[in-house]
Amino acid sequence: MLPMKGPGMKKSEQKGVPQPKPFTPGITAAQVRQHAFELYRDKLENEMLTLEDWVMAEKDLVQQMEADGLLTR
Repeated sequence: MLPMKGPGMKKSEQKGVPQPKPFTPGITAAQVRQHAFELYRDKLENEMLTLEDWVMAEKDLVQQMEADGLLTR
């Protein structure tokens, strides 16, 4: 049985936000959006991504591109 949420229980819901501009030079919003769609495919069907989701997707994309030798800092 799942616990019931009462009025005194905390809710940890975060609201989705429009996509922010990438903070990494050389990375476009379209690249981050595509990577986010690959990472959060199940989440995007029902809700928008949070700011933390966008940042995590960009960081993951940068790490992946650096590992592949496609991006240097």
